[in-house]
Amino acid sequence: MAAPTKRSSRPTPVRKAWRSLTWLGVIIVGLFAINAAGVIWGGGSWTPKLALDLEGGTQIILEPKVESGQSVSQEQLDQAVSIIRQRVDASGVAEAEINTEGDNVVVRIPGELDDQTRARIESSAKLELRAVLLADAATNESIDPSASPEPTDDAAAELESTPTAEPTDGSDPAWITPALQDAFDKFNCSSLDEAETNVAPAGEPLVTCDVNRTAKYLLGPVEASGENIVDATNGMVTTQTGASTGQWAVNIVFDDKGTKDFAEVSTRLFGLQGQTPRDQFAFVLDGAVLTAPQMNGAITDGRPQITGSFTQESSKSLADQLKFGALPISFTVQSSDTISATLGTAQLQSGLIAGLIGLILVVVYTLFQYRALGSVTIASLVIAALITYLMITILSWREGYRLSLAGIAGLIVAIGFTADSFIVYFERVRDELRDGRPLVGAVEAGWKRAFRTVLASKGVNLLAAIVLFVLAVGSVKGFAYTLGLTTIIDVVVVILFTHPMLQLLAQTRFFSSGNPWSGLDPNALGAVYRGRAEFRKPITVPASKVASSSKEAAKRQTIAERKATAGVGSGTSEGKES
Repeated sequence: MAAPTKRSSRPTPVRKAWRSLTWLGVIIVGLFAINAAGVIWGGGSWTPKLALDLEGGTQIILEPKVESGQSVSQEQLDQAVSIIRQRVDASGVAEAEINTEGDNVVVRIPGELDDQTRARIESSAKLELRAVLLADAATNESIDPSASPEPTDDAAAELESTPTAEPTDGSDPAWITPALQDAFDKFNCSSLDEAETNVAPAGEPLVTCDVNRTAKYLLGPVEASGENIVDATNGMVTTQTGASTGQWAVNIVFDDKGTKDFAEVSTRLFGLQGQTPRDQFAFVLDGAVLTAPQMNGAITDGRPQITGSFTQESSKSLADQLKFGALPISFTVQSSDTISATLGTAQLQSGLIAGLIGLILVVVYTLFQYRALGSVTIASLVIAALITYLMITILSWREGYRLSLAGIAGLIVAIGFTADSFIVYFERVRDELRDGRPLVGAVEAGWKRAFRTVLASKGVNLLAAIVLFVLAVGSVKGFAYTLGLTTIIDVVVVILFTHPMLQLLAQTRFFSSGNPWSGLDPNALGAVYRGRAEFRKPITVPASKVASSSKEAAKRQTIAERKATAGVGSGTSEGKES
């Protein structure tokens, strides 16, 4: 009795196909679920956001603000444009236009501008670190300049104790002259915006208020600058045990110079503990005190932390501003207006029509060239379009991506690139059929050869898209972005849909029988078979018949040679007899 044969543990092509299609279904359902969650709970939409050229948006004109007698250079303006562009991109706003017009910087942002993005643009993020000399509650009432209020006992004592020598450091009370004390007493926090504190000289004391207008300060000269910041991030403040306090903060990393400067200052202020407010150090952002904490230790690693009344959004906004650098000059908002789309609906419709025409041409070509097999191309394009649309809407919701006319051009170009992958695969399968393989084997062998070609081709496309995205600016980035996205989706569709569909179709009678309308007709492909019924079995000759035929041929060859030899001998003898 024969032993039972063991079934192979290797999955069949049909099982592999259904497994791949299941994973594709999971991906599509997952993208739908993410988008639906965004629509229901996260302020998302089922349609992608449009860029400035298709929707319009907000235009902000920034006018440089410099000290009297100074002028702004083109180098400073170009640097400001670069920094503002980095800030805008960090906020997730794509397809923004930022350039110079005369001495002004013009920022055009698509869609409605939120407060955090506006703060990123309008703030110069000029960070200065100054020692606190005096602090008091804010004065918001108008004071008669002619009045000379009597100083308080503490202030009078401070004035009397002020030496006439030159100050030795930023915390030296010698900075507090009678004139400066008088200016501090009379300073009105409600007029902070008009005081031009953001253009105050760095080497002189500064009278200013905090950002909430609740306290006013007399600060020493700048002892550390935001120019020495190499990184800034936001995060939750934690205790020594690692527990979160629930308070948001901005974490700063200085370069070598900033680390050295801050170490000297923090060491000095730590030695002034108990002499409040001279043991405080103010973080001054654009001329207003962001926070003025007491120095509780010498910070020598160049990693101070700014705390205050931050939210997650405001701390991230400040961190981005500091991370990408302070603007070389201060700006004031000259105007902020709503602008209309530069191209409008007509151009959008033209782009969509162009894409539709291209899609129709691809469909016509595949049906003409591959007949019923072309339906796989059409279905693959539909799947790729569905995944691309869902990805764009999700990126529009989560990352602020906006679809521009250049981005639409990238999607149109992707139609041809996507169809190219299917053509490479189909032609490989047909080559295998010409070599006499059965259809099931041709599908698998053709896939192995085609997949390497597809990966090489898509790798080049993706690399080009990445380089273009990194080096380009403006709307060209939108073209590169959509091109790279569709390239990745193309590979996913070929692996999880196109190949599995051919694996399943190879099992059907219509395709396996070589129907002329299948696109896999053996006669049309030039394959040689004994008959249509044996389409899946190429002509073969059994080895026994080959051996038998060889023996018979050898035997006939021997008999023929003997006859020829005998004929030659008799002829010779007859010649001799005659």
